[in-house]
Amino acid sequence: QVQLTESGGGLVQAGGSLRLSCEASGRASSRNAMAWFRQAPGKEREFVAAISIGGGNTGYADSVKGRFTISRNNAKTTVYLQMNSLKPEDTAVYYCAARSASVSGRTYYSADEYDNWGQGTQVTIAS
Repeated sequence: QVQLTESGGGLVQAGGSLRLSCEASGRASSRNAMAWFRQAPGKEREFVAAISIGGGNTGYADSVKGRFTISRNNAKTTVYLQMNSLKPEDTAVYYCAARSASVSGRTYYSADEYDNWGQGTQVTIAS
């Protein structure tokens, strides 16, 4: 079991930046592919960005490509989501996810592929 703790959400003006962090702890927490998803009010949870175990491979939703960057620290236990040029439509609860049985170098894009989730952090972008 991997425990995930997100931080860094908040309220910013459109065009601003935020950096979300997700700290993983517990069994084999450094050997998980990880990702960020988000859920806006009245909408389904959607994929945002993913990163492989070693951090060498990443993937992004088209809606955030070029604005968001996912990365992880050297110990591979913390994943970051740097969000720039934020838009009101980025407003959502952002969730960190980790996959226990990950293949080295792979990224995973479906919520069904992740078995560990954080509690979420609210991101609100004011227009």
